[in-house]
Amino acid sequence: MSQISLVDLNAASQADFVAALANVVEYSPWIAEQIAVRRPFAGINQLHAALMAAIQSAEPDAQLALIRAHPDLANKTQRAAGLTAESTDEQNGAGLDRLSDAEYAAFERVNNAYREKFGFPYIVCVRRHTKDSVLRDFETRLLNIGKTETRRAIEEIGRISALRLDQLVIADDKLKVHGRLSTHVLDNHAGKPAPSIPVELVELSALGENRVIARTVTNADGRTDQPLIGGRPLPIGRYELKFSVAKYYVERNVPLSDPPFLDEIPLRFAISDPESHYHVPLLVTPWSYATYRGS
Repeated sequence: MSQISLVDLNAASQADFVAALANVVEYSPWIAEQIAVRRPFAGINQLHAALMAAIQSAEPDAQLALIRAHPDLANKTQRAAGLTAESTDEQNGAGLDRLSDAEYAAFERVNNAYREKFGFPYIVCVRRHTKDSVLRDFETRLLNIGKTETRRAIEEIGRISALRLDQLVIADDKLKVHGRLSTHVLDNHAGKPAPSIPVELVELSALGENRVIARTVTNADGRTDQPLIGGRPLPIGRYELKFSVAKYYVERNVPLSDPPFLDEIPLRFAISDPESHYHVPLLVTPWSYATYRGS
């Protein structure tokens, strides 16, 4: 998706404006056509608000057609037939292109149950979720009534379109669509930050394989040079941070047992708010460790 400045978008012809925003909302150019006349937009937040106002004020039949334009999640037949590039990237980013047999079976079951009950596909902003949290959300929303799910689908389309606009449009203001996950290792034995600690972040899965999200090493300040996750939402789900600490203490001539009492330290935690900052530090000695949610 090539980027365009908001200034150029405001100055574009209607046809070029509609073409630029063609894939922000799945197969629904009528939305861009409606909001083109509301230019100029002062910022990307105003642009997105106009887009959502057009959807929310549309007739029920138009809203239903918009919802039905979206694909099922993890549907092999639809993937083979071809999704939009945006949907493909979003589903692949959540790992929906590499599911276990058990996960495919679970997605097929809930997709079919949802369509049978509501008559349209389940829509969720998958960039805000892990595979496990999508399946949990599916089960929760299956209990709703149709009116509630129509509203929820439009809310999720709003989240999807906000993330697509964030990738597409360059503007002075920013949409609140990103979170950040960071860590910091403090050596409580020496009373200072711990450099050169290998760190691995793993996304945990109930039905499939766990997935390594990041591998890095702490810097001189005991932090990582880049966030473990940044520049995107933090997917809702369960995670494990692994810290390899024994070699660090060996290299500093700290007496250790053989084998070391603490070698690799796992910290398991969960993320529930994709647009927040989660800071998960490790406070460690050769014989103990602690953590907390920081800021």
